[in-house]
Amino acid sequence: MERMSISVATEPSQEVAGQTEVRDEAAPLTPWNLVVWNDPVNLMSYVSYVFQSYFGYSETKADALMMQVHTEGRSIVSHGSKETVEQHAVAMHTFGLWATVERAGQHG
Repeated sequence: MERMSISVATEPSQEVAGQTEVRDEAAPLTPWNLVVWNDPVNLMSYVSYVFQSYFGYSETKADALMMQVHTEGRSIVSHGSKETVEQHAVAMHTFGLWATVERAGQHG
C-alpha cells in the first residue's frame, strides 16, 4: 500500500521568490478576546463561580483567572469570533461583571 502525505497550512502564507513564508501580520485563528475587569463590587468567589458556571471552567482554572482579574486588574477569559465573544460579554454583564471585547494582540 502506498502512502500519500498531505500538508495542511494552519496559517496564511504568501509566495516570495519561489519560497513560502508565513506572514507575521497574519491574524490569529481566534482574533477576539473577552476581557473581564476588576471591580470593587463583586466578591472573588462570585467571579470564580461565574467562570465555572458560564464557561464550564474547572475550579482551578476559574480561580486562576479570577486571581488574575484581582491582582492585574484584567484577564482574558475567552477567545473566539467577534460575535461569540460579544455574546459572552453580554452574559458577563448579565452576571454583573465588567467585561469588554478586544482584538487579540491589542493589549500590550
